[in-house]
Amino acid sequence: MKLPRRQFLHLAAGAAVLPAASSSAEAQTYPSRPITMIVPLAAGGGIDVTGRVLADRMRRSLGQPVIIENVTGGDGNIATTRAAQARPDGYTIEIGLLSTHALNGAFYSLSYDVLNDFVPISPIVTVSGVYYGRKTMPANDLQELIAWLRANPGKASVGIYSGVGRLVSEHFQKETGTRFTFVPYRGLGPVLQDMAAGQIDLCLSGLPAFCVRCKRPISRNGGR
Repeated sequence: MKLPRRQFLHLAAGAAVLPAASSSAEAQTYPSRPITMIVPLAAGGGIDVTGRVLADRMRRSLGQPVIIENVTGGDGNIATTRAAQARPDGYTIEIGLLSTHALNGAFYSLSYDVLNDFVPISPIVTVSGVYYGRKTMPANDLQELIAWLRANPGKASVGIYSGVGRLVSEHFQKETGTRFTFVPYRGLGPVLQDMAAGQIDLCLSGLPAFCVRCKRPISRNGGR
């Protein structure tokens, strides 16, 4: 789902107006209590680490605790639904993924509206997708991996914890003429643990992430 430029500018204009709708007292006192940051994946993965680093910087800048809440399941839909249903007062924010705020709309019937229930704050990180293999994998590079997968169709297992990983892996199979088994997880941490133990063969990690907050933006001067 690509946000059209005109629609994005419209949202940005609305964001500039919303702080004026708040009382001056509220704007001056925000934040006056802890903020909850929802992370839609299990602890231990790259997105979780990104959220914790960001939360620490926010705590120092805003003078209030930022509590990380890992909410897993449903390819991030459970976490994003919780964020969408939160009170739009600036005290619940979410680390959004390409899965939760774009691809899942094509895969599922969502209980939230990406365009109307959220306002984007800022991009946080952009990284490349990388396949990781167990240490005992009988391949030393990509060409050897593809050759091994072709010689063993359906035998390799790939840990998947997001819609993006599933989509990229499906495309990889199509382009290379390979076939492997998908094993669903709730985050990168559990995937890496099982791969280190030799229970799965591969995983895809390192996906784009951006931060969105529920419904109302926080202006740079502290207003809602």
